[in-house]
Amino acid sequence: MTYATDRIHEEIAYIAYHFHWSLEDILDLEHRDRRRFTEQIAALVNRGAGEG
Repeated sequence: MTYATDRIHEEIAYIAYHFHWSLEDILDLEHRDRRRFTEQIAALVNRGAGEG
């Protein structure tokens, strides 16, 4: 199974934007861990939006 290149770029940009991690650090993550971070960031962003 392959993972869409566009999707990987979206995940990388999302994590880098919110956590300010380097490309190298993000690419070192396992796919499952990268997905988990994007989900957690989204939850934090949505929670913050609901409080404002």
